[in-house]
Amino acid sequence: MRIAYGVMGYGRGHAMRSLSVLPALMQQHEVTVFTAGDAYDVLAPLFPTVRIPMVGYRYNARGGHSIPRTVSENAGPLADLLLGGPGIEQVTREFKDRGIQLVISDSEAWSHRAAAQLKLPRISFDHVGIIAWCKPHFPADLWLAGMRDAIGYRALMGQPDRTLISSFYQAEPRQSTTRIVGPMLRDEVLRASAGGRPKSKEFLLAYFNKGEHQYQAHVERALRLLDQPVMVYGTPRRGREGNIEYRAPSNEWFINDLAQCRAVISTAGNQLIGEAIHFGKPILALPEQAFEQRLNACMIERMGVGMRGDIATLTPSDVDRFLGNENWYRSHMGEHARDGRKDAIETLHRFIGELVRQPSRSKASRGAPKRATRAVAS
Repeated sequence: MRIAYGVMGYGRGHAMRSLSVLPALMQQHEVTVFTAGDAYDVLAPLFPTVRIPMVGYRYNARGGHSIPRTVSENAGPLADLLLGGPGIEQVTREFKDRGIQLVISDSEAWSHRAAAQLKLPRISFDHVGIIAWCKPHFPADLWLAGMRDAIGYRALMGQPDRTLISSFYQAEPRQSTTRIVGPMLRDEVLRASAGGRPKSKEFLLAYFNKGEHQYQAHVERALRLLDQPVMVYGTPRRGREGNIEYRAPSNEWFINDLAQCRAVISTAGNQLIGEAIHFGKPILALPEQAFEQRLNACMIERMGVGMRGDIATLTPSDVDRFLGNENWYRSHMGEHARDGRKDAIETLHRFIGELVRQPSRSKASRGAPKRATRAVAS
C-alpha cells in the first residue's frame, strides 16, 4: 500500500517519534514522508521525503514566543493551508502522482487537508491529540488555554478516521476509534538500556528545542554556576566553555548522554520526557509558552518524576532545589516507565487494515517506482 506519512517540522520530537515506526511500516508498505524544518533535516537522509510548507513559532529578543511575529510570518502559510493555495495544490498533486492510498499524520496539517480533499482515509498519530481527542484533564490554571487549543487543533487538522496517541501519561479517550500508547522508544534508546540502566555519572544533560532563541544569558549563568559538568544540546554553540560542553545534534551521542547523565534540564517535549523516564532521569521541565508543553510540565510534577520551572526566570537556586529532590523523583520512575512502540506498530497495522483493503503484492509491484527526495513550495 502507498502511504503518505506527514510529520510536523517544528522541533525534532515529531521526527524522533516517526523514526520509531517508519522502518516497520516500510517493511510492508511504500511510504513517502512529507515534512519540513527540523524534521526534514532528520528524516530526508533516511527515507523518501518531500519538503512541504509549515507553520511555527517566532521568538522575541527575550527568548519567548513573539505573538505579532508568529501571526504575521505564518499568515501566508496559514492562508495557503486554509484557502487552498500553492502548497496544498502541490501536496495534493504529489498524493495523486504517487498513488497515495492512506495518510498518517503526526500533527502535520497539509497532509491532513490534502487527504480530506482527496477523500483518503486518515490516521492521526501524535501526542498533541491527547488535548483534542481525550476527555479534558487540564489543571485549573490551564483549563481555558487547553479548551482553546483543543478547538484550534480540531479545526486545523479536521476529523481523522482513526487516532493513535503516544504519551508519557495516561488520559481517557473520547471515542472508541482513539487509542493511547506509551512513549516511542527508538532503537538507540533500547540498545543503550539493553543490559539494564547504565550507571549515572556526575553530569547534567540540558536540551533546548530552539536553543538559538531560548538559551539566554541568565540560563547560561544558571548552568555555569553549577559545580558539575553540563552537556548542552540544541544551541548553535560548540565546544567546552568552563563546566559546559556544547554539543552538535546527534542521535547516538544524545542518547548515550541521556542514559548516563545524573538528571535532565529541558524544554517539555513529550518524546524526551518519555525517554528520560525510561532511563530513570529526573526532569527539570522548562516549558515553552505553548499549552502542550505547559501541560507536560504539570504532568511531570503530578507524577512525581520532576519539577516544573520557568525558562524566562531560571536561576541557580531553581536548579539546586530540583537536584535536592532528585532521589524522590527517581523513586517514582519505575511506575511510569513504558515503551509503546510495539503497541503503536500493531495498532497502526490494524488501523490500516480497517480503513483500506490491502492490494495484492502483484498489483503493488506494478505501481509507480519510488521517486527521489524533492521539495515543494515552502
